[in-house]
Amino acid sequence: MNTLLEVQGLSVRYGVITALQSISFSIPKGAIVTLIGSNGAGKTTTLRAISGLQKSAGGEIRLEGTSITGLKPHELVRRGIAHVPEGRMVFANLTVQENLWMGAYLQRDRQAIRTTLDFVYATFPRLQEREKQLAGTLSGGEQQMLAIGRALMSRPRFLMLDEPSLGIAPILVKTIFAKIVEINRQQGITVLLVEQNANLALEVSSYGYVLETGRIILANESGKLRQDPQVRAAYLGG
Repeated sequence: MNTLLEVQGLSVRYGVITALQSISFSIPKGAIVTLIGSNGAGKTTTLRAISGLQKSAGGEIRLEGTSITGLKPHELVRRGIAHVPEGRMVFANLTVQENLWMGAYLQRDRQAIRTTLDFVYATFPRLQEREKQLAGTLSGGEQQMLAIGRALMSRPRFLMLDEPSLGIAPILVKTIFAKIVEINRQQGITVLLVEQNANLALEVSSYGYVLETGRIILANESGKLRQDPQVRAAYLGG
């Protein structure tokens, strides 16, 4: 299978603290891959480094064989990388529709923007119902749908999601994850998923990496990781 993204020897430091210690992993084109680990393991830092929000101290990141190390976030968006951060970060004082248009700020093709908006509304009908509503008045689950929808408006080929289930009613979590799978299958968008709910993350992904204190300690097919005694004890409640 073709590799879409390759991370080689990536290190990140915050002052004297080493958050990532020379990690390497690859993500196949069209796959859903998950990164699991406890709080403080370096999962969010990994996503921030890939999307250019966090400067790396060493290593290389390649997109389809081309180095993207050190590129600015907007340059990475232009190359097809979208990042839905932890905490959603929607523009609370803008409407749902205005938030979505913000996601398309680098797009120039009006027809393509309209087509993408139609796809977002078809995927998340609730956003269309609330398109004139201020984003700050939405529920946590609706804001997460909006954050994903806004990322999709940039027409990405690689979508990174940081803790999409955080602070969401359990009934909506399943819906959000079903939609992530749908987006991956219908649009062929490659997904890197960081998620505290390791069971759910391994259920929807095909491959997973386990990060512990800035190092990758395990890597395997998701089904095999779910059976791994170490993973079961640490992340799946035994």
